[in-house]
Amino acid sequence: MASAAEGGQDAAPPARRYWRWSKADFFPEPSFRSWRAYGGALLSTAPRLRDRVTSRSSEAVEAGTLLAQSENPLRRCLSWIDLAFLGFGSVVGSGVFVLTGQEARFDAGPAIPLAYAAAGFSALLSSFCYAELATEIPSAGGSFSYLRVELGDLAAFLAAGNILLEAVVGAAGLGRSWTSYLAALIGRDSDALRIHVPALADGFNLLDPIAVVVLCATSALAVSGARLTSTINSIASIAGIAIIAFVLGGGFAHFDSANLSPDFFPFGAAGVFRAAAVVYWSYTGFDMVATMAEETKNPGRDVPLGLITSMSAITAVYCAMSLVLVGMQRYSEIDANAAYSVAFAAAGMKWARYVVALGALKGMTSGLLVGALGQARYTTQIARTHMIPPYFALVHPRTGTPIYATAAVTLGAACVALFSSLDVLASVSSISTLFIFALVAVALLVRRYYVAGATSPAQLRTFLAFLGLIVVASIGMSVYYNSGYARRWPGYVVFGVLWAAGTGGMALWAKQQREPKVYGVPLMPWLPAMSVATNLFLMGSLGSLAYMRFGICTAAMLVYYVLFGVHATYDMAHSEDQAASAADAAVDGAEQGKIVPV
Repeated sequence: MASAAEGGQDAAPPARRYWRWSKADFFPEPSFRSWRAYGGALLSTAPRLRDRVTSRSSEAVEAGTLLAQSENPLRRCLSWIDLAFLGFGSVVGSGVFVLTGQEARFDAGPAIPLAYAAAGFSALLSSFCYAELATEIPSAGGSFSYLRVELGDLAAFLAAGNILLEAVVGAAGLGRSWTSYLAALIGRDSDALRIHVPALADGFNLLDPIAVVVLCATSALAVSGARLTSTINSIASIAGIAIIAFVLGGGFAHFDSANLSPDFFPFGAAGVFRAAAVVYWSYTGFDMVATMAEETKNPGRDVPLGLITSMSAITAVYCAMSLVLVGMQRYSEIDANAAYSVAFAAAGMKWARYVVALGALKGMTSGLLVGALGQARYTTQIARTHMIPPYFALVHPRTGTPIYATAAVTLGAACVALFSSLDVLASVSSISTLFIFALVAVALLVRRYYVAGATSPAQLRTFLAFLGLIVVASIGMSVYYNSGYARRWPGYVVFGVLWAAGTGGMALWAKQQREPKVYGVPLMPWLPAMSVATNLFLMGSLGSLAYMRFGICTAAMLVYYVLFGVHATYDMAHSEDQAASAADAAVDGAEQGKIVPV
């Protein structure tokens, strides 16, 4: 029997036009056919919510059945080399040029390479988890699909809301930064290319039409096709590698080891970890590679190779670039705002600031381009489940790309970028990124140790007990480190022992219920448990204001879910067509299950 995924790829061209606009395209579910139907749906919110919270999807549904919602398939045209360059393009942006000087000057000192190594280690752990899940569930939804399969509908929805928020805010921030670096490249003030409107409030009164143009241009390239976009990104990445090679070559030529002494840790270990929490954002974006699994020729081989190769190389590059900076100048003399430009100028190479600005511009452009690709794929899969209107799941028959999803994310980012300053955008913390990475690691543990209908209640209780111990110990370590007792070692010993006991207990007494089909994370369960710990630890460094904003955004997402998402997904899951498709997929060995209560 042909698999559901194959059926989605080989489906006949749809009879309906792609360019259409009607209520039925946005709200096709029975619950929204009339106000009377919607009122009845609201009265049934409690049982529907219970159904959705306890329901789990399956890999057959995520990577097969749901593809029919797009009417046309995404095209398989990418290799592991394409994915490696996409990973490089999405991660190596302006962050390393902007954050390195700031953190070396105020937090880590000459030890800034260790901060990049610590952050890179955490990101690499997450990339291992993403690699296995992407080979098992080769869906355009990435982390959204993994969480829907392993942790259920509600966890996936919270991830979806944070993914879309990060998509809009992150792209807007890159667009505004692009304008600032363009101004620097031509020797102007960072706000010189923006339009000042005194009538608007501070933080919103510097209009940035250049950011809007850049966002629209990169999105236009993204919708032209994954193959063309990947080729352009690869060429740009090669140019970026040349610029990085120049920075490393010129930097090491003026390297003075005396700048690393007499105190390599002027702010102590605490400063290194504070810096690691900040420079971690230089690594974000690698999860975009996982969203391309549906367009990869051989996802079982190509996704792990692309992800791990790019993240390993990026970590090495970041450590080397940060070492160059603190070797060229004593950390106390580093300019926090233009670190590399000032360092090269001090070495007699004032013209190098143009190369640095060009490198940052190239990095941001690649980040916007790959981000437009990846975020549109996230949006497409979210729309396929009807958590947002399925109109945004439609794939164009000629380009093989989700034009509506790309346009929606771009429109939101362009509106934010036009009005909001970088300070306002920076206040929307990326705590959600670390939250999602931690959830993905938990989802991988659940996948290995729990199978609906096969895992006994006793085994499930054992697994959940050890998983709970890992999470509690990880949170405890983070809270302790950020408390007034941070300088006292007994707390670290206690929480470290609890974490080791939870992970070791899971390895010894919680029997694995499933083996990976193609690629498996090594050192199971130690590696994903360490990913949980590192992500939660870095979350603890973000401060109370970040958690307050995260809580407000989460509350708003839950209101939307109760009023719309739960009813649309309930109708989708319980429609006759979906039930028949799920039954057919079960024949191939992947049935839809429920979370078994303990």
